[in-house]
Amino acid sequence: MLSADNFVCATFYIYLLGVKHQDMANSLKTMLKKNLSFKVNGSLWLECGGKKYFGPGPMELLEKIAKTGSINKAARQMGMSYKKAWEIINRLNKNAALPLVKTQSGGEKGGGSVISLEAKQLIAYHIKLRKKFLAFLEKQTNLLA
Repeated sequence: MLSADNFVCATFYIYLLGVKHQDMANSLKTMLKKNLSFKVNGSLWLECGGKKYFGPGPMELLEKIAKTGSINKAARQMGMSYKKAWEIINRLNKNAALPLVKTQSGGEKGGGSVISLEAKQLIAYHIKLRKKFLAFLEKQTNLLA
């Protein structure tokens, strides 16, 4: 079961040539123009084998599949091709211990798709981690002010 509390989240320490982070932020203040607004920014995703695995895009796709019950509808809502949606789902399922998206074919309504409990846990983990990440970025931005 994935849980942000079960993962060790490293505290972000930045050292540059032996200069501690606070000292570096202070020296940055003197290097940057005072009348401009600066912001520390970044992106967050999980990687597998050095490649992007799970981030905002796959998370949105899973959420839309859960809501619509359809890979095709989810892809259309995102402006994504059905083929691209399947590539993402195949990558997610291939690298997960259990499938994150389960499909059902046939039936009166033509089948459908559901996300697994593990997919819901991965979404919750990513949301929690993202909140921590955004707080970190905001804190670093405030050090530049």
